Amino acid sequence: MGKAAKRKKKATASSRTKGSAEPTIAMVKSNPFEVKVNRQKFNILGRKTKNDVGLPGVSRSKAIKKRTQTLLKEYKEKEKTNVFKDKRFGEYNTKISPEEKMIKRFTLERQQNYGKKSIYNLNEDEELTHYGQSLAEIEKLNDIIDSDSDTEERGALSAELTAAHFGGGGGLLRKKASSEQEDEEEEKPKSRKELIEELIAKSKQEKQERQSRRESALELTEKLDNDWKEIQTLMTRKPPKSERKDKEAEKPKPDEYDMIVRELGFEMKAKPSERLKTEEELAKEEEARLQKLEADRLRRMRGIDEQEKKKKPSHVSADDLADGFILDKDDRRLLSYKDGKMNIENAEEEEDKEEEDKEEEQEEEEGDKEDNENEESEEESATEDEEDVASDNHSDLESDLESEEEAAGNKEQKKHKANENESQNVEELDPKMEGAKSELPYTFAVPESYEKFKSLLAGRTVEQQLIILERIQKCNHPSLAVGNKTKLEKLFGFLLEYIGELATLDLPELKTIDKLTLPLYNLCQMFPEAASGNIKFVLRDAAHEMEEVIEVKGRATFPGLDTLIYLKITSLLFPTSDFWHPVVTPAFIYMSQLLTKCRITTLQDVIKGLFICSLLLEYISLSKRFVPELINFLLGVLHISLPKNQAQGYTVVHPFTPVGKNLELLLVCDKKDVESWQKQNLPLSIVTRLKELSKTEVNHIRLSCLALCFDLIRRCAVLYEYLPSFHEIMRPIRVLLTQHLSVNEYPEQMQEWYHSALKELENKPKHYTPLICEKKKPVPLKQYTPKIVKVLEFGRKQGGSKKEQERKRLIHKHKREFKGAVREIRKDNQFLARMQLSEIMERDSARKRKVKELLGSLATQEGEWKAMKRKKGKN
Repeated sequence: MGKAAKRKKKATASSRTKGSAEPTIAMVKSNPFEVKVNRQKFNILGRKTKNDVGLPGVSRSKAIKKRTQTLLKEYKEKEKTNVFKDKRFGEYNTKISPEEKMIKRFTLERQQNYGKKSIYNLNEDEELTHYGQSLAEIEKLNDIIDSDSDTEERGALSAELTAAHFGGGGGLLRKKASSEQEDEEEEKPKSRKELIEELIAKSKQEKQERQSRRESALELTEKLDNDWKEIQTLMTRKPPKSERKDKEAEKPKPDEYDMIVRELGFEMKAKPSERLKTEEELAKEEEARLQKLEADRLRRMRGIDEQEKKKKPSHVSADDLADGFILDKDDRRLLSYKDGKMNIENAEEEEDKEEEDKEEEQEEEEGDKEDNENEESEEESATEDEEDVASDNHSDLESDLESEEEAAGNKEQKKHKANENESQNVEELDPKMEGAKSELPYTFAVPESYEKFKSLLAGRTVEQQLIILERIQKCNHPSLAVGNKTKLEKLFGFLLEYIGELATLDLPELKTIDKLTLPLYNLCQMFPEAASGNIKFVLRDAAHEMEEVIEVKGRATFPGLDTLIYLKITSLLFPTSDFWHPVVTPAFIYMSQLLTKCRITTLQDVIKGLFICSLLLEYISLSKRFVPELINFLLGVLHISLPKNQAQGYTVVHPFTPVGKNLELLLVCDKKDVESWQKQNLPLSIVTRLKELSKTEVNHIRLSCLALCFDLIRRCAVLYEYLPSFHEIMRPIRVLLTQHLSVNEYPEQMQEWYHSALKELENKPKHYTPLICEKKKPVPLKQYTPKIVKVLEFGRKQGGSKKEQERKRLIHKHKREFKGAVREIRKDNQFLARMQLSEIMERDSARKRKVKELLGSLATQEGEWKAMKRKKGKN
């Protein structure tokens, strides 16, 4: 006990010393020599005075005091709502009486507590009831009477109760004990099986009772209906016509609005349509359809389908009611007359065929029955042998052998008949099988090489080729398998090469090429990158070939028909109106090079050049891009249609020459050929068969080329009318048409083309832009006045305009205020950090103090316990 008291004294002494060591707030006497005074010489209006008398450290203590009064107070009151607000209804409303206030408050309280505020709050108080009575009231034990007892007998004492409490209840108690024992014996716990059987029995009984009630109700309703029908005839009475007319006249006629509403009610209402299928779903359905059709074709080709159609007789049981009986065919015949008599031959032939079919079916049924009987007899004999082997005299073997011989004979007859029928069926099926063989397969695999692709399309018509390509795309859609995409990309290259090969034939199949562009376009839409790569490869090869020929011979020739068709296909597959396109732009440049680098030596070159000009116009129809090569080539075509000695007021550029042997390519001197010419289109296939044509046909082609040139000039004039220098660009063509070309020598149709082109050239307004001086500051004349340069003195504020000085002042003020604000924020943060640290230290010191007190109390208890133990040991 002495040690514990000493520890307590030490603790109190330490606490006292600590309390005395805490700093106290006291007024520090100021030293007059340390006082700092800020004086101001002059009073200036609008300026805040900063005069202050202070001691060293006084300003800091003031700032700390101000922060404790403001910032620390806000920090302590953060996240705290300690303001009391009286929100009682009508507390400050003097117009409402106290009774009304209480009633309104009561209703508001009931409304708030009506619904459960938080469904998942388990701690919320809820009034629990039992049979409509609150459990809190039941716990008060105001009414001890059982709730199951009858209400009429309340207040009356039972016989058992009176016997037990009032006079000799022993006999009753013994009876009660014996009855309780009997009830316990009777009410033994039942097993699970017995309970399930009882439930099943009860459910069956209830079901039977419901069915009997339903049947009795139906019988009663039928009886009532029959009785009502008998009575209804007596009750019905038709009113006379006059009364009916009066009633009809009394009925009001419906308004137009009512009629429209009724019509709208009977109108068909919109029904939800089915969901649109995705591309993958459509491809899978199409593949399944083609596979099914191919399987049907293969069955027809092998003759399996016709044999399966013949229905074998099926076994009919004695209990069959023939609910699904359907006629196999329509027995009705077309009635026809021949020579005034009814035609019976066809009917007799059909009847004979039907009889033969029926006989065959009956024979097959008899054979099947005999086989079944033999199998049954064999099974019966086997069972008899197993049951009684000793009593068997082998008498049934003879009958079995006889039945087997009969069955073998019947089978041989059937086989012979079946072979005869098969030979007849094969003769009938031969044309059908041949027709199935001649049909196109419905499923195709993508060919792995160009040779296989070519053999697949060889010998087919254009329609069949299109069907094959369509089925290849559908059966090998990219969504059906992983490698189908690369296969179809190769298919695009094969088809492009096949089109080029068709164009290089002696008689190019341009109609076939025209129809094959559709599957080519579909493949390009599916795989644009692969399509652009193939087209670029073809154009790159053609351009390199032209450059090599120029390097070797110094001049190039126009490409073949396949390259021209590739250029046409490019405009169909890709957009030509883009400013730059990875496929169209190289094709455009290649065509412009052809018009400038390829020499015009034959009529074929003129036709190819005009074809390229028409392609260029198609390319620039939307973008309206200016192509000087096109204008120069059309001018050259007009130049080679003039005689050599014609005077010139224009210049001809390459590939045309002003003089030479290649002039007058389009000049026609035979007047008969000129008169016999008619307007016609120039087919591209004519390039390959010019040598086979006669002189007159060649002259007609020359005139057609000139007419095409007039049409292209007209289209160029319509396309380039927006250009400001349109008249300067088209001036050489206009000079050639008006001054050098004699149109009167040509037929009327040619003159119409000529005048339409000249009209488009001359009727265009001039779009000259007026000359305007450039908006630039005039350059001053050189003067001999000295140039004064201002020397900047660094470190001083340079003078300037008033606006600039104000701007600099505001910038300086902003910087100063910004620095001051940052400084204050830092000091506020430091102050809050110090306060938080002091709070943490206070909590830690309090915790340490409590721990020490606990340890001290435990030590005292331990000492007392040990002292008590020593005393007990001594005793």
